Amino acid sequence: MSEDGTTAGPECGSDTLVEALDAHLGFFCRGARMLEAGVSRYQRYEVWDTPTFGKLFRLDGSLMSAERDEFVYHENLVHVPALCHPAPRRALVVGGGDGGSARELLKHPGIERVVVVELDEKVVELARRHLGAIHQGALDDPRTELHIGDGLDYVRSAVAAGEAFELIVLDLTEPGEGPAAALYREPFLADCRALLRGEGALTLHLGAPWRQAEQVRTLVRRMREVFTHVRPYFMFIPLYGGLWGLACASDRVDPQARSASVIDAELARRGIAGLRYYNGEVHAGQFAQPNFLREVLA
Repeated sequence: MSEDGTTAGPECGSDTLVEALDAHLGFFCRGARMLEAGVSRYQRYEVWDTPTFGKLFRLDGSLMSAERDEFVYHENLVHVPALCHPAPRRALVVGGGDGGSARELLKHPGIERVVVVELDEKVVELARRHLGAIHQGALDDPRTELHIGDGLDYVRSAVAAGEAFELIVLDLTEPGEGPAAALYREPFLADCRALLRGEGALTLHLGAPWRQAEQVRTLVRRMREVFTHVRPYFMFIPLYGGLWGLACASDRVDPQARSASVIDAELARRGIAGLRYYNGEVHAGQFAQPNFLREVLA
């Protein structure tokens, strides 16, 4: 594999996108076409057009989001907490510069304000140029406030200013040593908790439990140090190479207690239609965990 992870030996030409999931595993997409690549102040970026996933983008060698399957990630990241709140009005997205999370939040009729805090303005520029199918105009909706800056600083300042949100969506790059590492640790999670009001809830992604078990376990443990209710849930995301974990955290809301019929009734009441993945039965089923996941999370 080359230094930027885009090719891997003579069998992979310039039309082949190779994604390394870890040191021993990966997948490839043939017939891919590079649309744009470069280095921002914070990270390497690439935008590709592929026969399998449509347009997608990658940061520091890791695939972030793709037109064809992003709905699995964004619908579950947003609607699990949002449908458990009786009337969310204010939402904070940390990361999410592609606009997918903002798009899903804006489907809730009571939403008045969606603040998107994206560290790297280049991600927003790429989304505006190439990823209209993902944001669908959400970045320019009058209810969306876009801030370019560090989510850590924004949340700290918002706590000091006495701001409040019903929903916080951490739509970040993966944990590790990159720009988002501090946003997965207890001090930041505690600041987020201080911003939540009433039946507010936070969501973030955990990673792949079958190849990142220790990471998943650590993140859940950190969240449980801060929040009363922490519920991991899992779904298959093709772009991420298999089973993927998210988690919802709250002091007042337990999403696992919401039945399929209650979720479907609330979707109907809010007039949210046309979702491609999420529904009441999916909501309830994602919290049912096979034994190996119970062992990971024990």
